[in-house]
Amino acid sequence: MLSLTIEDADPEERRPAGPLYVPVRLGSAGGHQLRFLRDELGVRTAVGFTSPDRLNAVLGSDQAWIRLAEPALRALSAPLGVTRVTVDPLLSPPAVQRRRGQAASAPASACARRDHALSL
Repeated sequence: MLSLTIEDADPEERRPAGPLYVPVRLGSAGGHQLRFLRDELGVRTAVGFTSPDRLNAVLGSDQAWIRLAEPALRALSAPLGVTRVTVDPLLSPPAVQRRRGQAASAPASACARRDHALSL
């Protein structure tokens, strides 16, 4: 029988990341809520870090966190419409600044959610 090692694995093959340090915030009911970030395209993503040092480097030492396995993070994120998980994201540059005289506009998705919530 042929035995495969990690070196034989396809680089594109997804592997469990193991226990992650997941940023959270204090919710209105006093419990913890997952903190989601946006990727470079603006898509919401759940995030997990492989060490507290990596989490602190990106989000600061005051960021609260909990330990979760990747499958648990996915299971908690999916009902909220977040299907992407990013492990060890790097700090990204701030959004592009508007030019002087350019009008600010709300993202269409934010308006659609707000309008949908009001119609219920």
